[in-house]
Amino acid sequence: MRPGVGCYHRIVGKTALYRDLVPFRPARADVQLDVDALLVQMPDGHTGRHDLDGVAVTTIDGFVAAVIAGRWQRRFVRMLVLEREGARIVIVTPPDQGAVAPNVVRVAEAPAEAAIVDTRVWEALADWLIGGGRLAACSIADLARLACIATPQFAVLIGEVAAQRALEVVWTSAGPLRNGGDLDSSLHPFVEAARFSPRAAEALVSALAHAAGATRRRRRS
Repeated sequence: MRPGVGCYHRIVGKTALYRDLVPFRPARADVQLDVDALLVQMPDGHTGRHDLDGVAVTTIDGFVAAVIAGRWQRRFVRMLVLEREGARIVIVTPPDQGAVAPNVVRVAEAPAEAAIVDTRVWEALADWLIGGGRLAACSIADLARLACIATPQFAVLIGEVAAQRALEVVWTSAGPLRNGGDLDSSLHPFVEAARFSPRAAEALVSALAHAAGATRRRRRS
């Protein structure tokens, strides 16, 4: 080798600087929440409709086992378990975002057919189901989060409920509504959610339409 001339070995470069390993990111399922049912579309395209009437809901810690970086690992997940009339479905948070679960830690293993969803989706769905599925118990921020995973028809209903809740706040604090400023502030969670969720945008349109109609009726009375 000549003085002052470096030699970059292609093997060293690949192992030291660039890892050829495929990132571990299991495919996500898509869920849509309806008034009385949950629709789950798996990555392979199969869609199941699960009635929610009388369903038993539990959340537990668990793990998913998978080959990561060439070896088996256990990753912590949160499990949402729905049971009804002998049927059982499990929805889990992303294992690629969970910490490594040591073998000495005794937690349940998620079934291979468990649906993997993003954490924000899991949290919104779990809070709704554990809370008994009551819109009246939701804040406007909760409703905005729920709208992101709702079916189109349920999103419209959520928007109407949010509008009524926002109008009650505005009318209680400032008397008859004279402009949209306070209403916009009350519905701000929907505005933010609509930036990334088409379904939340539909709920926002529904909320504004309902609020406009309610305001006109109030002024005429």
